[in-house]
Amino acid sequence: MLLLLLGEKLPECVTVSTKIPKQLKEKMKTLKIKPSKLLRKAIEDEVRRKETEELKEEITKLKPILEKVSMEDIVKSIREDRDLR
Repeated sequence: MLLLLLGEKLPECVTVSTKIPKQLKEKMKTLKIKPSKLLRKAIEDEVRRKETEELKEEITKLKPILEKVSMEDIVKSIREDRDLR
């Protein structure tokens, strides 16, 4: 859903198309399924899934390194950072 609120810019949109069998298109029309809404949601879900998958892979790679850092060092670093503010 795109909303224009107090001068906010609308996101730039592009058209993505796909071919489906004519019979499927007719069934969608009969069932009142809006392809644009359905496809947008499916693409958003897939992008979110892939991003999550990539983050999990990064965490797996970083875990051995992070396990070498003690909790005391983490707390000390956070306190030092806060003191600098």
